[in-house]
Amino acid sequence: MLVQELQRALLAGLVIPAHPLALTEARRLDERRQVALTRYYCDAGAGGVAVGVHTTQFAIRDPGVQLLRPVLELAIRTVRDWCPQRRVITIAGVCGSTAQAIAEAELAASLDYDAALLSLAAFSDEANARVIDHCRRVAGVIPVMGFYLQPAVGGRVLDRAFWRDFLEIDRVVAIKVAPFDRYRTLDVASALAESGRHDVALYTGNDDAIVADLLTPFPAFAPLSSGALRRGKPKSVHFSGGLLGQWAVWTKNAVELLRRCLTATRCEVPASGREMMNLLALGTELTDANAAIFDPSHEFAGCIPGIHEILRRQGLLAGRWCLDPHEDLSPGQMEEIDRVLARYPHLADDAFVSENLDRWLR
Repeated sequence: MLVQELQRALLAGLVIPAHPLALTEARRLDERRQVALTRYYCDAGAGGVAVGVHTTQFAIRDPGVQLLRPVLELAIRTVRDWCPQRRVITIAGVCGSTAQAIAEAELAASLDYDAALLSLAAFSDEANARVIDHCRRVAGVIPVMGFYLQPAVGGRVLDRAFWRDFLEIDRVVAIKVAPFDRYRTLDVASALAESGRHDVALYTGNDDAIVADLLTPFPAFAPLSSGALRRGKPKSVHFSGGLLGQWAVWTKNAVELLRRCLTATRCEVPASGREMMNLLALGTELTDANAAIFDPSHEFAGCIPGIHEILRRQGLLAGRWCLDPHEDLSPGQMEEIDRVLARYPHLADDAFVSENLDRWLR
């Protein structure tokens, strides 16, 4: 896919689930269920999938595991075979030192992935200039989606100056904004407005504020050089879609949610006050559900098992096993999941999954 086509697709607005890892009880790759998950995302209407990311478990790269290539290969093959009538955007997680990141980017490019979601967790103490050089070198291999990961799970603070410099890299196509912090989210939106670029999409990764991100016109001002700031004309920046672990579950309903949000923000006829209030209320419900699934009460220790538990209950996964045998739900998390499932049954897509599960598992 040409970079310009990729940019247009991302700007149009997509649901991009962060793809989990299906394991057997022996903690080996369950290819049948891994394929079933990808088929589920395609049939649910997701516009892309992100593989090799946090939700896929970074430990797939460990020497004793070595599942990065098999998982990437399986996902893109399934997407192409199962959904030949439309182009589903494929994004590969890329992390580590510059040497490791370039090797992973080269692998993704060789498999025909469209872009890399670039984690900067390995550069926690480096100066901005060093990190920007790293990003530029990876972008020389494959188009890049920037990633503002919250510090609570291994990210680092990236100030507005960093994002302005990052946006000087030509092959940046999007930024996943996931600091779980409104001030830092505003830093990215403002940097994009100040850059003058209209070919870079913002994607929410703030699982605690999905609807708020999608509905908010983030105010910012163009740079002095444009003259707009001197004239006092504000410029708004909007999120186009989401790349989310939360959207690894209940994906069919996530597609409908994004449609409603984009209709509200892009339609020439303004959305009614009732629709906006309904969307905001739905966003609050989704945040409550996400708190049960992602386990912020225990610093997100049960995040991946929480996602797995939802998929297990739907029959997409056989269990909630992780590569780390000690990684499981936190104390009280199962009860919280029970609570939100009972309180918000309309958030789930259980009927859709039940109707199609046998076909996906074939």
